[in-house]
Amino acid sequence: MKQPLSLRAHLIIGAAFLMVGLFGGSIVLWHVALGHREPPSMFLWLVRHTHALGVVCVAAMSVGLLQVRRGWRSIDQIRSHLADIHEKPAGRLSSRYPAEIAPLAADVNRLLDQRDAMVTRASLTAADLAHGLKTPLAILALDGDRAARDGHAELAASIGAQVERMRRQVDRHLTRARIDVSHLRAAAPIPVRESIDGVVRALERVYGERDITFDLRVPDGMAVLAAREDLDEILGNVLENACKWARTSCRVDARAGAGRVVIVIDDDGPGIPVEVRARVPMRGMRADEAAPGSGLGLSIAQDLVQAYGGHTSFEESPTGGLRVVIDLPSS
Repeated sequence: MKQPLSLRAHLIIGAAFLMVGLFGGSIVLWHVALGHREPPSMFLWLVRHTHALGVVCVAAMSVGLLQVRRGWRSIDQIRSHLADIHEKPAGRLSSRYPAEIAPLAADVNRLLDQRDAMVTRASLTAADLAHGLKTPLAILALDGDRAARDGHAELAASIGAQVERMRRQVDRHLTRARIDVSHLRAAAPIPVRESIDGVVRALERVYGERDITFDLRVPDGMAVLAAREDLDEILGNVLENACKWARTSCRVDARAGAGRVVIVIDDDGPGIPVEVRARVPMRGMRADEAAPGSGLGLSIAQDLVQAYGGHTSFEESPTGGLRVVIDLPSS
């Protein structure tokens, strides 16, 4: 691929054309100022062709300004590309810059690579630490159950409360690590129906005894820009929450338009009061403290949706339960 002209070359060429234009323009102005007197012989031909000289001057100055503008445009391009990377951290600067700017672009790309590596290492470390704590927490929970069976109710309650508190911290750090890494993944077209079918098959096994029916109205061929594991996490958390509260059914609708895909998930459960609904996606918030879970499911889903430039909303469902609306960019 041909390398673009250097910034220096653009400026030199532009300056040369500007000088030609200014020189010719000065001759025209000089001729007009002297009232069309006979010029020196060396300028005689130029003065006799004043109109043509004027056209050449304007053209030369236009070309000169265009060259200068093209030279500075590369600086505007790198600023624009950096703004794009701010929105899509997985991107990198192009290698097609003038010779003076190309080393800067390469240095920025190296810094971005180092940043991604550091974020990935930190996220993996947090995930490893969180996973390492899960087994000791499970043992402590069993000890709490044993204490309750032995009649030590107060001790069992204390152990249970602390285990639940630590589990929430573990889940929070696992979620944070996952979301941080999701910013670095390159989004690709992921079929929505395929992801939903996989999640529903898993939930049918978990909630099979409750005979919950799934009404899926998702057209084939509809796709969103995301990583498959993140889309599965989003839909899995929202659908699991719907199954947890549904009485008999969960419904999933999807529509596409204007570069977006909107997925609507309804359940026929008891619903959530308006004053509580706004706080549902907050970390650790649960509509019913007696229900199992860490209260992070909808928060995780919302954070992942936002990581891909989407948004979620929580409304009252026509079936009486909760409606979760997920808006993501389409492929």
